[in-house]
Amino acid sequence: MSKHTKHLLLLAAVVAVSLLWFEPAWADKLSDAIDGAVQAGKVKADDPAGFLGIPGAPHVSPILSFAWAVWVGWIFSTVGAFGGVMAGVGHMTVFGLGGYAKSLGKDLPLNKVATDSIKASNQWLVGFSALISSFNYYKMGRLVLPLALALGAGSLAGAWGSAYFFAGKVSFSQYQGYFGLFVLVLGVYLFWETSPAGQASKKKAKEAAKAFEETVKKIKSGEKVDEKAIGVHVISTSLTKCVFTFSGVEFSFNPILPVVGGIVISAIAAFLGVGGGFLLVPFLTSISQLPMYLAAGTSALAVLISMVTSIATLVSKGTPLDWTMIGTELVGIFLGSVIGPRTSKYFSDMWLKRLFIVLALYVGIDYVLRGFFNIKMFGG
Repeated sequence: MSKHTKHLLLLAAVVAVSLLWFEPAWADKLSDAIDGAVQAGKVKADDPAGFLGIPGAPHVSPILSFAWAVWVGWIFSTVGAFGGVMAGVGHMTVFGLGGYAKSLGKDLPLNKVATDSIKASNQWLVGFSALISSFNYYKMGRLVLPLALALGAGSLAGAWGSAYFFAGKVSFSQYQGYFGLFVLVLGVYLFWETSPAGQASKKKAKEAAKAFEETVKKIKSGEKVDEKAIGVHVISTSLTKCVFTFSGVEFSFNPILPVVGGIVISAIAAFLGVGGGFLLVPFLTSISQLPMYLAAGTSALAVLISMVTSIATLVSKGTPLDWTMIGTELVGIFLGSVIGPRTSKYFSDMWLKRLFIVLALYVGIDYVLRGFFNIKMFGG
């Protein structure tokens, strides 16, 4: 048995013990919430069990959850973001869990329990995808390890604080509205970023992206190229400056900036129940001036650190999870996350950003209208 296999088995054992430890708290919290909903006339005790075993809740199709998870894994591992947003779209809209939670009424405890469960479910999918993506991008030389660790260090504080203070206190409508608002603002910002004015300050990122794309063309034409030579090479690191190269282009950053950025981004992401890649990517491409080819892998490792922290905090506060649904989704996430890094190099840097923008604007407008104004502009 290899060292990596032993480490994975040890991690699985720790997770299993932790789940068994917190199981009574989950069961008690969920049972009390269901009893309250039955007494309020929102749940009929003799209805068939659905999501989380709640009578009358939607039953999620395993085929649908698997297929959607493949898409989530692909989009996260390709763009380096939006996996959590797409996981949220799946759980809230595609699976119908959001509409169900909203129907319970914002003051009912079961509404908030279901909302926290949706957030934690999103984070499980993104965390698993981030684990796979980080490993794959590191092997391909497309992960800036010092930068990812600096972001991850800040993420520990931000993710813990957000999950600790907001768990069980946000209704689904509030959650959906803020979810959409953040995504909409992001989409508008990225739209500006791809304009001539926004591109003017990104000479290094464009230079590195162009060099990388030219190398990929050579590989596709059959020319022998040392792919490792164009990957990330760290030249020097210190408390105030880190220098590295990618595709022959030199980059540098102050580690203090990503630590502060990690605190803010992970706090917002944990509140929304997503990975934070949708904020980390623009942070990396705009403030740190990285090309998208590096932003995906670098953000993935930072997201992984944030997700582990946030999930652990939610679990410790008694948030229940639907393991049948999540287990099916994790299989799909694995498949999508393996495919993503191997296909991203065939898409241009600008194309990936534009895909990101379209998704952000669509989801943002829809969820702001649904959450704050109860207007269903897109879908049912």
